[in-house]
Amino acid sequence: MEAGPLAESPPPEVMPRRILRSEILLVLALSLGASAVSSLISFVGSLTRPASLKEQAANLNASYAPGRPWLDLAWQLFGIATALVPVLLVAHLLTREGAGGLRSMGFDRTRPWPDLGRGTLVAAGIGSAGLAFYLVARATGFNLTVVPESLPEVWWKFPVLILSAIQNSVVEEVIVVGYLLRRLGQLGWSPTAALVTSSVLRGSYHLYQGIGGFIGNMVMGVVFVLLYRRWGRVGPLVVAHALLDIVAFVGYALLAGKVSWLPTV
Repeated sequence: MEAGPLAESPPPEVMPRRILRSEILLVLALSLGASAVSSLISFVGSLTRPASLKEQAANLNASYAPGRPWLDLAWQLFGIATALVPVLLVAHLLTREGAGGLRSMGFDRTRPWPDLGRGTLVAAGIGSAGLAFYLVARATGFNLTVVPESLPEVWWKFPVLILSAIQNSVVEEVIVVGYLLRRLGQLGWSPTAALVTSSVLRGSYHLYQGIGGFIGNMVMGVVFVLLYRRWGRVGPLVVAHALLDIVAFVGYALLAGKVSWLPTV
């Protein structure tokens, strides 16, 4: 097993538990914790509509200013940039702690090719299983119809989809895996409790897609935590997640309405 800069173990001296708990809550409130609450509200709204879940749509990348492509592009880039601010906050907090910033969780450029290779293999394995699970969950009425993109046909469509995929992967893997596991370890949580918390959080902010989205992403969270503990790096997880989202976003843009097996609304 390869040794890596696994960041779950606390350093010799850590902040008081009260400060750690407050910091975790603030970071999550500015990022994926808020997304989880929003997702829950959205799911309740979907459940209370007359239409079944599969007849409703979960739109992931939509236009902010229909018919105004340059303004739309400005909003798209603004949204991507501001979504990354919590990652910068985490980097600042870890640097101030003396932990080496994001490098402490293996998010750096020291091992680009191993990260790329491992991430590609993980994406290939999870992607095929995930697509099959989604199709079954939707067919059985446990999931909304996921619409990965509904952007206008403009020149910046595919670059924005790729940037959105990268942003999603960086935010989720840095915060819900690297940062959260480190802080929960410093609070004295058991490895099992930390794994469950990270995985349930990942599933919860995908609940807007339906029960299938919650379960599928929770299972993915378990796999990602175990791989992080084995490799000590979030780099491969960021690569895997980015590839999964790029294939989903770009693939949907290219195939929607052209193949019978891909659900659309």
